[in-house]
Amino acid sequence: MKYRLCGIVLLAASTAASAQSSVTLYGRVDGGVEYLNHIANGTGGSSSRWSAEGGDWGTSMLGFKGTEDLGGGMSALFDLETALQIMNGTTGGGRLFSRRAYVGLKNETWGQLQAGRNLFIDSDGVWEFDPFVQQAVSSASLVRGRNWQQTSNNVEYHSPVFHGFDVQGQYAFGNQASGFNNGAEGEFGRSDGIMLTYHSPLFDVRGIYDELRDSSGRLSNIFTASREYFVGANVRVQKFKIQAAYTHYAAPDSPAGVADSADHYWLGATYQATPRWAMTAAGFYIRVGEGTGDASHDPGSHALLYALGTTYNLDSRTFLYGTVAYVNNSRNGTFSVFATPRDSSSPTSPIAGESQTGVYVGMMHTF
Repeated sequence: MKYRLCGIVLLAASTAASAQSSVTLYGRVDGGVEYLNHIANGTGGSSSRWSAEGGDWGTSMLGFKGTEDLGGGMSALFDLETALQIMNGTTGGGRLFSRRAYVGLKNETWGQLQAGRNLFIDSDGVWEFDPFVQQAVSSASLVRGRNWQQTSNNVEYHSPVFHGFDVQGQYAFGNQASGFNNGAEGEFGRSDGIMLTYHSPLFDVRGIYDELRDSSGRLSNIFTASREYFVGANVRVQKFKIQAAYTHYAAPDSPAGVADSADHYWLGATYQATPRWAMTAAGFYIRVGEGTGDASHDPGSHALLYALGTTYNLDSRTFLYGTVAYVNNSRNGTFSVFATPRDSSSPTSPIAGESQTGVYVGMMHTF
């Protein structure tokens, strides 16, 4: 009887512990078709292409996240998440968990502290103020993907919300004996940022300052390794959501004579016509400061990107989408409607001074 009672107590304790823990499998899958014209072909001319693409509206991903109640308002948590390319079945960047891989503690009074790989702080913060929520055509386009990076070796803090305000800070170690600011080859160096946000029913405001360094620990390229100053706002008026932002990039360690600053602006609005159907229109403008360019650095130039998109929800987890965009480049500008690095192995940029049009349609399912 004694052992039977002991077993019942242990079973009850195990059941109670399980009830206080949770692990969730989640993800989303995005696929469709796109068209892009005026792609520089390397022989002085340009070409067009049709292609099947995954992730135009948003990165396909698979993740596991969990929490465990530790008592006293404290809980442990983790998140493991990788990007997917559904057209060929590969994962993001050859990593098992390319987007997030962190563990942390959360306290209802003091906030959340975590460590591991995560989205860089501006990627985590800019999308909420982008009318196109960092689609393939979005605020990332004219900055060549600067605001959708991930960094490793992070220590990160999220404060509780206090009268509508919250703070997030992120610090990414370089982890190299060769220099405190350095990073491993092919990785970012020591990087950091802080974000302050105010949310209310009528409007939101956010400011971000961050530094994203190259593997040598330098701020050497305005669109890959630079300082960023961002301010954005959302305003909700009946069925409209109006969004605007300004960003300044500075790369003081750029090679002599190369453009080392840029200013990025946007304004857009989303009209929620029905609970299922929405339309979004936006304009994005970039001005790169004076200076020359090379294979990996943009020269002094400017460009204006216009985008129009729509979504239609089939149910709460599945929707259809379509986006059309047009970019008008200045004489030296080679910006694409897509966020392609200047020295990309799969370039989409037009020849200098040429405009470009892109269109994509597809479907997103979340689970």
